[in-house]
Amino acid sequence: MADVNRGNRPLSPHLTIYRPQLNSMTSIMVRISGNALLLGAILIVWWLLAAATGPAYFATVDGLITSLLGDLVMTASVLALWYHALGGLRHLIWDAGYGLEVEAADRMGWGMIIGSVALTFLTIIAI
Repeated sequence: MADVNRGNRPLSPHLTIYRPQLNSMTSIMVRISGNALLLGAILIVWWLLAAATGPAYFATVDGLITSLLGDLVMTASVLALWYHALGGLRHLIWDAGYGLEVEAADRMGWGMIIGSVALTFLTIIAI
């Protein structure tokens, strides 16, 4: 039977009520970075397929990937990779039952942000 009072019930508070928190934003960004990593992986696979196809096609693809735009996309992919990895490490720590207090979770969130930027710079310098 249909619920006749369905329109009279209050709605759950959502983004209009709650202020975004660091932990929720970093968690959302982990999901976004995971999806963004797919784009970088597709570019790498395209580059490898071009290398297997022939020298002319490889030169075209390699020219695109090593251009300024390609360098920016690959740098963003490295940043997303480090961010996603540190987010996974944070979730492993949480799964072990540590760092669940708000202050500790906030410190880990800032650690993810600062750590991913620092590790990206170290990766760029090492290459």
